[in-house]
This record gives sequence, structure tokens and C-alpha cells, in this order.
Amino acid sequence: MAAYYTYLISSLPMLHFGMKPPFSLEKFIGICAKLIPEKDFEILNSIPKIQTGLYEGREPTLIKWEGFEIALRNELVKIRSSHRRIDPLKFMRQTNYTDFSLVHIAMNAHRNPSVLEGEKTLDLARWHFLDGLTFGHYFDLDVLVVYALKLLMLERREKINAADKAKILEETLAKV
Repeated sequence: MAAYYTYLISSLPMLHFGMKPPFSLEKFIGICAKLIPEKDFEILNSIPKIQTGLYEGREPTLIKWEGFEIALRNELVKIRSSHRRIDPLKFMRQTNYTDFSLVHIAMNAHRNPSVLEGEKTLDLARWHFLDGLTFGHYFDLDVLVVYALKLLMLERREKINAADKAKILEETLAKV
């Protein structure tokens, strides 16, 4: 039987795509550590590992997320490798997730003349997928998992937005 975390989840600030994160993932996990059982805490604590491909758990929401993310990246690999005329199979990872709309999402992101806007397109697709994972879930672990994944996305977008673009351009041009 699923555990319900009504108080914890209702006390969390709502997350919107593009907003500044209200707190870091580490702080969120720290808050949850005091309020959820150890086995659920371990699942939340494993979320940073999923970003590096080191996730080996069995939590269904994280498995779906990982499948989606791998499938989206595989579509990007196909597009990029076709432009360089190299075999995409050496760079693709195995996944059971299939969604034909990912082809269009990846193509729209790739065709965007702005790299930042292309990345925003991909992140927005990821955000919508995460919203779909919470359908039918209101106060259970799945909501906490999706909340943590969204926090990671917001932190990443915040780093992109806060970067000194002029300095990065100068450093890049200096290397060339």
C-alpha cells in the first residue's frame, strides 16, 4: 500500500516551468528525510544518479522517466549523426519507451537557430512528460519524485540563465 504525504506535499511551493527554483534539490531531500520512511528517502536520494545513467532501482516513476529521457536523447543522436554521416547505433542506448512525438520534438529543437531555445524546447517536453507522470497521483511518493526531477530541471535552467554569456563567448573564441 502506498504511503501518503498530504502535509508534506501540500506545504511545498508549486513549481512552474521557467521559474527560479524555490530551494535546491539537496534542501528538498533534507526536508523529506525527516518526514518520509527510509525506503522512500533512498528513492529520492537516488534521483541525482539517474542524471548520470547510474540508476539501478525499481521505482516505476523513475523507470518511466529514464526511458523517456533515453528515447529523447536517442532521437537527438539519430538527427545529429545523420548530419555527420556516422552510424548512430554506437551512441544509442537501449530503452523500451516508444513515443513517435519524440521525433518531432527532437527535430524542432535541432532546427531552432538558437541553441538555448532548442534546449528550452526539449526541457518543456520533459516538463510536460513529468506532468503526465503525476496524473492520478496527489499525495504519494510519485509526486515527490516528480517534484525532485522538476527541481533538477529548474536548477539547471537557472544555471543557464545566470551564466555570463559574454565571458563564455570570449573564452570559447580564445580557445579557437
